[in-house]
Amino acid sequence: QVQLVESGGGFVQAGGSLRLSCAVSVSTFNRYTMAWFRQAPGKEREFVAAISWKRDYTYYADSVKGRFTISRDNAKNTAFLQMNSLKPEDTAVYYCAAKYFGVVDQTEYNYWGQGTHWGQGTQVTVSS
Repeated sequence: QVQLVESGGGFVQAGGSLRLSCAVSVSTFNRYTMAWFRQAPGKEREFVAAISWKRDYTYYADSVKGRFTISRDNAKNTAFLQMNSLKPEDTAVYYCAAKYFGVVDQTEYNYWGQGTHWGQGTQVTVSS
């Protein structure tokens, strides 16, 4: 059973930074593409960023490009999302996802909704 646990969410003022972490309990972590999604109240879950299992390829939603950075530490079975220059519209519950040899630049939730392991989510609130 693959389990994902997010941490690092919280309350921050606009322009501030937060770093999310996602700890994954699986022995083959380096075979999983990792991604972050977010869901704001009343909206669908949307893709934020993804990183390949080799850490050699990343992909971002246009709305976060240049502000957010996804990374991973395969020795610690952990993925990260560094969020800088936060805006009120970044307010959402952030979820990490792990997909076995997933395609990094697939942004559609329909793709990630199948055969993907999800965390429980962590709230990020950005005040104006």
